[in-house]
Amino acid sequence: MDKIRWGLLSTANINRRLIPAIRASRRGALAAVASRNKARVDSYAAQWEIPQAFASYEALLESDAVDAVYIGLPNHLHAKWAIYAMQQGKHVLCEKPFALSLAEVDEMTAVSQQTGMRLAEAFMYRHHPQTKIAGEWVRNGRLGDILLARSTFQFPLENPENIRLVPEFGGGSLWDVGVYPVSFAQFIMGAPPTWVWGDQWLGRSNVEESFSGQLHYGNDGSGRVAQISSAFRAPFYTWAEVLGTKGRLSLNRPFTGLNKGARQLLFHHPDDTVEEIPVPEKALYLGEVEDMHAAILDNRPPYLSLAETRHHVQTVLALYESARSKQAIYLTNDLSFAMGTKR
Repeated sequence: MDKIRWGLLSTANINRRLIPAIRASRRGALAAVASRNKARVDSYAAQWEIPQAFASYEALLESDAVDAVYIGLPNHLHAKWAIYAMQQGKHVLCEKPFALSLAEVDEMTAVSQQTGMRLAEAFMYRHHPQTKIAGEWVRNGRLGDILLARSTFQFPLENPENIRLVPEFGGGSLWDVGVYPVSFAQFIMGAPPTWVWGDQWLGRSNVEESFSGQLHYGNDGSGRVAQISSAFRAPFYTWAEVLGTKGRLSLNRPFTGLNKGARQLLFHHPDDTVEEIPVPEKALYLGEVEDMHAAILDNRPPYLSLAETRHHVQTVLALYESARSKQAIYLTNDLSFAMGTKR
């Protein structure tokens, strides 16, 4: 096999980002799409020139038409269909959030190990040169000791019927776009936080429409902290920066390809002069597709490990518990989190 045949599980809007990436990749081909509505999937396949259309997710996964699937379903369905896909011999690229509980993450991981199918979380920005260069600067000490990472992702959600506002579907700004700043913090700090606290504002639907959190790292006295925020109640904005003892890096539009303009990575020297670091241009979603091809065809481990993905989910759950309980929440190795001191 020298080319991976991809299937899309659902006709979700996010597919518009994946389809061009699959077609731009050297070792991928878009082969099929599935939906639970035959008329819709037939129309979608014709619109996007996809060879095969299936009127159920099961039919696609049980067929021999694809080797790998992209799961862009609502959050609460990620684990169920990722597990079924792997059991049917399909590799899985699963959209964030990977799952809504640690039990789901552990079951998905176990099935991947049992079946030998590749499984990865679809954090597309992590594969982009802008993010990778920032990580290299942190690892090689160019910024000195890292003191603070902070990032945000917000946009206005005006439709009260949007699926992102349904509690039982894993709704909320933290699960939807706040997971990007959480992931960025873990990438920069190289580990999950030791303890967190979070604050949220609940809307009419009883999911949080804005969230802010502080993540503390290590017990070594270094004082390393990450600050994250997300919202459905504000104009579109996304930004990230890393502060060290030798300077500061700032990343414009790190988590999205929706707004216009080139990506920038700026180094702010201690004397406050600013240097632009060259960032190679690359389609935002192409890297995660190419990474899956390397994992499947070259037997390379996915760039984002399942252990790292588990920490993403663990941290989000701890942040939610902190916001709910008004307590600091400590992450532990054997449990998802433990209560701290009342704030």
